[in-house]
Amino acid sequence: MTDPTTRLAEFAPSPSHLRPPVLPPSDVSYVVEDTVIGRMLLARNDSGAMVASAFVPTAEDEEHVLTRLSERISPRVLRQPRDLDEARTELESFLAGRTRAFSLRTDLALASDFQRSVLPRLAATVGYGDRATYGELAARVDRPKAARAVGAALGANPLCVVLPCHRIVASNGALTGYAGGLAAKRYLLELEAGVK
Repeated sequence: MTDPTTRLAEFAPSPSHLRPPVLPPSDVSYVVEDTVIGRMLLARNDSGAMVASAFVPTAEDEEHVLTRLSERISPRVLRQPRDLDEARTELESFLAGRTRAFSLRTDLALASDFQRSVLPRLAATVGYGDRATYGELAARVDRPKAARAVGAALGANPLCVVLPCHRIVASNGALTGYAGGLAAKRYLLELEAGVK
């Protein structure tokens, strides 16, 4: 008579069948994080460059960003948190005040042509703890009369916090529109001023 444990072994799946499926690499990897300044979607392309750091307070906002990523970069967009470990760590460290800059590579694939002239100049000329006005930034991109256009470009910044549009204020110093809301903008400015 056959040993019953031997017969069960014949029908047991092999160890290779017990492993979880391995997903192929995606063209865009993303994760959604709850941060001290709000819920954010972080995304990177297949070369590792950040393409999005966007506030997504609702599922609808998240879907909007994912649709833009799919249309502008690739339809192969997958939630793959591990691919964003470096970005998550740097963002958390920045928001906790442990670091003052990001070392992440960025790709302005979601930006308009005008944003591609404004955002790099912003990052290069308005440092940690500094503030500038919309008019001053407009002058720095050789468009001195385009303060409103600069405001619109910053309002649709695809790389919030990483490219620091929170450092731009109204001509009278007042805090004005920010994708993450004025509380998030105030938090970031106070953090950089050493208040937090």
